[in-house]
This record gives sequence, structure tokens and C-alpha cells, in this order.
Amino acid sequence: MGNFFNRLEESFIAMLMGVATVVIFISVLHRYGTGLAIPGVQDWLLDLNFGWAQEFCIILFVWMAKFGAAYGVRTGIHVGVDVLINQLSDRVRRKFIIFGLLAGATFTATIGTLGAHFVWENGMAYSVLSTIGADIGSLYEGPTTPDLEWPTWMVYSAIPLGSSLMCFRFLQVAVSFWRTGELPHHDHGHVDGIDEEHLPVDANPYSMDDDLHPRDLKHHQPGGQADKGAKP
Repeated sequence: MGNFFNRLEESFIAMLMGVATVVIFISVLHRYGTGLAIPGVQDWLLDLNFGWAQEFCIILFVWMAKFGAAYGVRTGIHVGVDVLINQLSDRVRRKFIIFGLLAGATFTATIGTLGAHFVWENGMAYSVLSTIGADIGSLYEGPTTPDLEWPTWMVYSAIPLGSSLMCFRFLQVAVSFWRTGELPHHDHGHVDGIDEEHLPVDANPYSMDDDLHPRDLKHHQPGGQADKGAKP
């Protein structure tokens, strides 16, 4: 279940990135295409409205940032200053790490709670109650975005959802560290899909057997033999 939830999180972030990339690419092509004086094609492109593309991509990037932050907590990709922490004894270091993780969970839980209240009062309450046929009282519909004319509460939902997921990830890492004493670590030099090459212990990583290294032109003669008797 945990792996499925992790894959779902990663797939959602990847989908947001993919959609944003495609929309930006098409929007740029449309912008340059409208400047080409091609009969028929130029008029057709001018009739297409891509004024919403920028706003749409901004919304996607906001959602990417919130859910990507939760992904970063789970994988240990966030940057932290731990020079002083690593100088402490294991017992004291353990307490500071637990405190930091719980502080992160508390902060994100606060942001998630306040964000949920803001979203509910910003139009979500009106939308939900009117949908189920309940009395909306003095609630108002809420503002909409300028270009897409979407209810802003739908856009701002990234704050409570992303922050709540981030809080859960902080608690998840804290429990795992309490049990195992290990934190998630991300190797920035590793690329998924590429197997790491393990060299022998006595291998010289600076040797170049393929003979592609720069030659000593001063002591090298054509034919591949060095002139040992040549003087500089």
C-alpha cells in the first residue's frame, strides 16, 4: 500500500510537469506561428486563443511545488544545514533530529489547517453547500481566476492538500528514524536507469586505456613512438 501511494504521488507530480511542458511548448509554437505570413495558416492560428496558457502553467507549478515539497521530505532531497548536528553525540543528535522533524510536522500542519479554513471560506463552502442543496446563508460564491475563470478555491486547495501531505511525510520520516535511526538520503549524482560501474580496488580511475588523453606534443613523434632522446 505504501509503495502504491508513493507511486501515485510521483505519477501525479510527473503528470503536472508533463502537462505544463506540453502547454508551454504549444503556446510558444503558436506565438511564433502567428508571426509567419502564411495564407490561411496565420488566420487559423490567430483565431486560436492561448491567453490562458500562462495562468494555467502557473497553477500547475504551484501544485508541483506543494506536492514536490512533500516528495522531497520522503526522499531526503531537501537541503539542510547539519554541520553542527553531526558534531554532537549520537544521543543528542537523535533528539535534535526528532525535534526538527516534529517541528516541520507542526509547521506544515498549521499551514494546512489555516489553508483549509481559507479555502473553505473563499468559495468552497458555497460550492459544496449549493451542490448538495443545503442552505448557503450569507456565503458568497467566491472569486475566479482572470483568464481561466476557475474558482480560486480550487487553485488554493494546493495549500491545505500539499501541506497536509508534507506533514504526513514529516511524521513518517520521524517514526522511521525513531525505529531504525536512519534518515532518507538522496544521492544527487545518481541517475535512475543508469547502472553504477564498480571498479576494482586496484584500478586507477585516472588512467585512459582508450588513448584519448592529450599527448605530450613536445616529446611525441608521428607514428605513436615517443622520442626519448629529444630534448626540450
